This record gives sequence, structure tokens and C-alpha cells, in this order.
Amino acid sequence: MPKTAPTAKDAHIREYLGTPTDLKADAVKEVAAGLADTLADVFALYVKTKNFHWHMSGRHFRDYHLLLDEQSAQIFAMTDPMAERARKIGGTTLHSIGEISRRTQVLDNDALYVTPEDMLAELRDDNLALTTRMRKVHAVCDDANDVATASLLENWIDETERRTWFLFEATRPAFGKND
Repeated sequence: MPKTAPTAKDAHIREYLGTPTDLKADAVKEVAAGLADTLADVFALYVKTKNFHWHMSGRHFRDYHLLLDEQSAQIFAMTDPMAERARKIGGTTLHSIGEISRRTQVLDNDALYVTPEDMLAELRDDNLALTTRMRKVHAVCDDANDVATASLLENWIDETERRTWFLFEATRPAFGKND
């Protein structure tokens, strides 16, 4: 496959934002794009989790309210390291809310009322989808020999799996029932 000449935009980014790295330029572009897509999902999931935290009601209010506050803080804590990782390798990251909106796969929920069970189930599924997306970016990192980004993703995957587990357990209809 013949290499294409760098565009003026690529040259400008490399000149003004390009951090020195031993990773190949194509790998930097792919990893940074994967991180930006994932970061868009992380921001969207953060806002959705806070939305449900703020609008929680019902007999388990305190437990669920605190659970979602804890989870939203953990999700938000991913944002800066994720964006900075893309910059460390010479890539770029998100620029705006509009870009987040265009890149995210997390669906909004603007309903005036959502039952607590539906909130938790929706967040469970969103966290599970985030894990899948991060695993795909991890594979890109493996191909690029970007072990540092892969290592960060491994920790974030573990945190996301824990959130999924807690949400799963909170949405089970009865003890010992796994469907």
C-alpha cells in the first residue's frame, strides 16, 4: 500500500503539537483517535451517571445516590489522564462538547422520570459497552506497541468492570438469579 503524503493539517499539528515519540505516526493517529472516541464516551457516561444521581428517588435512594456519586467521580477521574495520554504521544484529543456529541456511542436519557431500576440497568449496559470499546482501543495499542496506553486502559477496564458488576448486582431481581 503506497504511503500518502502528509496533508498541510498533519504537518501543522506535527509542528505545533507533535510531542516526540518513538511510536510510528500512523500508530499515534490510530491510538489518539481511539482515545478520543473513548473519552467522548467517558464524558457522556459521566454526565448520564450524574443525571441519574441527581434524579434518583425511591426506597433505596441513599444507597443508589451514593453509589452513582462514587461511580461518577471514578468516571470523571479518567478524563484528564486519557486526554493527556493522547497528547503525550503526539496526538490530539477532544476540543468541544460538539465533538463529544459526534463521537460518543452513549445514548442520552432526557426523560423527566426514570425508575431507579431502569437507571441502574441503563448505566450497567453503558459501562459494559465502554469496556468493549476500551478493549478495542487496547488491541490498537498492542498493534502499535504502545504499552503505556495499554496499561492505562487495563486499569480503566478493571474499574469499568467493577462498576458494571455493582450495577448488575443492584439490578438483580432475586438472590442467586443471574438473568
